[in-house]
Amino acid sequence: MSFVVPPDAYTRYMGRYAEPLAPVFATFTGVGAGNIVLDVGCGPGALTAHLLSVGASVAGIDPSPPFVDAIRKRFPQIDVREGTAEELPYITDAFDAALAQLVVHFMSNPVRGIGQMARVTRPGGVVAACVWDGPTGALAPFWDAVHVDDPEATDEALLSGAQQGHLTDIFEAAGLRDVHEDGISIDVVHPTFEQWWEPYTFGVGPAGEHVQRLDDDGRKRLESVARERLGSGPFTVTARAWAARGRV
Repeated sequence: MSFVVPPDAYTRYMGRYAEPLAPVFATFTGVGAGNIVLDVGCGPGALTAHLLSVGASVAGIDPSPPFVDAIRKRFPQIDVREGTAEELPYITDAFDAALAQLVVHFMSNPVRGIGQMARVTRPGGVVAACVWDGPTGALAPFWDAVHVDDPEATDEALLSGAQQGHLTDIFEAAGLRDVHEDGISIDVVHPTFEQWWEPYTFGVGPAGEHVQRLDDDGRKRLESVARERLGSGPFTVTARAWAARGRV
């Protein structure tokens, strides 16, 4: 899955959920002030920004060149590199913790990706990740509307980590110990339907690609179904994610 899109488009699409999720996820991990942390799949910097705000030292890596450029401009003081979780370009035991927010489900090889995160984390350090729950995550209202017209449409519910227990299986297969998994959630208020809907037309992620594959009539029909289900606004999306942490 490619995220070579303008950072602003991604921020309007997923940042509205990723930014409030970051402090909840960070609290779950136990990572904070004084820790040296690698943000894997850092995107434009939602989690990085929170970690820096609580006093952590942060490095970031992401496969999307536009995201890397954006976060370098936003935080010129930190080391940000272009690359993937499966091939982390860092020495062994370089960090106190390695975190991946909303990334595991897009790794080509999640066990290898988490294993690489463990490799670059010191013994006793923390590796943690979170992924939207398939049926109740941030994108569930969109896919629920899609399924009204196309019940067989492939959504994101079967991606790695999107079901309870998936992250635990991945972490244990990667050799982590003391693995703990739990649900975390956020509430995001959308003032208008248009504010919620428009970012889905930007072509970001599987949902955006689905919209772009539709013809004009299909897009209008999907928009109409979603509006009927959600209303004109304001409305609240309660987004649930699965989070797991383990020790190296």
